[in-house]
Amino acid sequence: MNGYGIIRELAERSGGTWRPSSGAVYPALSLLEDEQLIRTAQDAGPKHFELTDAGRAEVDTLADRPAPWEDATEEAASRLGGNAELWKAFGDAAMAVRAVVQTGDDAAAAAATEELVTLRKRLYGLLADGPA
Repeated sequence: MNGYGIIRELAERSGGTWRPSSGAVYPALSLLEDEQLIRTAQDAGPKHFELTDAGRAEVDTLADRPAPWEDATEEAASRLGGNAELWKAFGDAAMAVRAVVQTGDDAAAAAATEELVTLRKRLYGLLADGPA
């Protein structure tokens, strides 16, 4: 996977709450390469990386720790209120909106807008109905 793919993957796994910049990812990749934890993948093209045996061993030692994207979702929930599942779902929806926008399809954008307006009304309806 290349740096851009890593950025996209982290954003997806965190529900959009964590999208590191290329200015953070590429220096981290260089450091991991210097530490011989990753190397340039031979079959995937330039600037695609893969774990080395030492990198896989390091991943194994960290297996009991929460994934960074889980911490990012938890942090967003504690900062913004609510629960992590709700914020992850919101982030996932935002990623879907972004995908629709990137298609450049005006009909899809109009349909997505209608869906979001309907969703907003339903969410306010939940508040109007009171606690479950």
